[in-house]
Amino acid sequence: MSPQTLSTETRRSPGQVEPPPRIVEIEPIGRDRLFFLLVAAIALSVVASLIVVNWVGVEATPSDQATTSTSAGPSAVVAGAPRTAPSVSQDPTAVGSPIGTRGPQLVSFDVETIELEGQLADGATFTYWTFDGTVPGPMLRARVGDTVEINLINAADSTNVHSIDLHAVNGPGGGAMATQVPPGESGSFRFQALNPGVYVYHCATPHVPTHIANGMYGLIVIEPDGGLDAVDREFYVMQGEIYTAEAFGSTGALTFDADRLLLEEPNFVVFNGAASALTGDNAMQVDVGDTVRLYVGNGGPNLISSFHVIGEIFDRVHVEGARDPAFDVQTTLIPTGGATWVEFTVDVPGNYLLVDHALSRVFDKGALAIITATGPEDPTIFTAP
Repeated sequence: MSPQTLSTETRRSPGQVEPPPRIVEIEPIGRDRLFFLLVAAIALSVVASLIVVNWVGVEATPSDQATTSTSAGPSAVVAGAPRTAPSVSQDPTAVGSPIGTRGPQLVSFDVETIELEGQLADGATFTYWTFDGTVPGPMLRARVGDTVEINLINAADSTNVHSIDLHAVNGPGGGAMATQVPPGESGSFRFQALNPGVYVYHCATPHVPTHIANGMYGLIVIEPDGGLDAVDREFYVMQGEIYTAEAFGSTGALTFDADRLLLEEPNFVVFNGAASALTGDNAMQVDVGDTVRLYVGNGGPNLISSFHVIGEIFDRVHVEGARDPAFDVQTTLIPTGGATWVEFTVDVPGNYLLVDHALSRVFDKGALAIITATGPEDPTIFTAP
């Protein structure tokens, strides 16, 4: 390789003779030197990785006093005294009765806002703000043309004003402006259901993201004229985020962290209010051959869900709750504050895992639910030794 030349221009005064260009010779890098540099770079990279791993893996000394983490950096698992509380996880079979072919009418719903301590994970509790004491709140069900009356009651022992905003409403604030209810009081409004679909509702009292992150969301289903097609099983599942000062895996009474909320970095991503709430004895049960409809919402308040059932393909997906379905879908996006319904037939027995396919949320934050199917095997569809 011939030397490369770089000329440098010097500033000169008038009449000064321009000097010849200065020649800088750059020696080519030999193979031995290049190999040495590559080895050195790899070694530095390995050392840096080890430093980062050790930094991330440091755990705080267990104590009964929970420590807080309000930065974007790693947080340590806090070993407080294990604590138990009643479950706030919504029963996924609590879907209400199908509307069928009845005509429009007045339907009325009484919904109470309740603040309570509930079980978030094994040995860990959290103070939830809820509709009717569950996360998500009750599934409300009506049909196009119904006049829907919402009566919101705020429990007397609440510490906050609460409200309700239903995305199924055509009207200012979705009802929130009419239902800013102090503790011990109530508020009501009516709306006509004009559009069929599956819609999110949530609290819309400032600071709105805080109320949602503490559990205040649910679904309202507005069926079309003539109702939905019959299926064998219907389930109600909602994804949400919980922002705690303590890391995932901590025990004790975990506390809300407003800084993590603003950073959009939840410690927990959950289905129906708690980590892995719909697993084990609480797994959803179906039989082989059943047609299954899942009403799935994303309360947020921040993350988009990549909803997937491991081992199944959705025969039909009503993307973002649209009336017309898409067919043969593996994974569907559910925006924050959005909902969908998916349908499929279970062909073989086994456990089918409901996940957000942003998989760190499954393994490290609790976004897991299970459908257990029982019945005969079909080796023509699936077989494993």
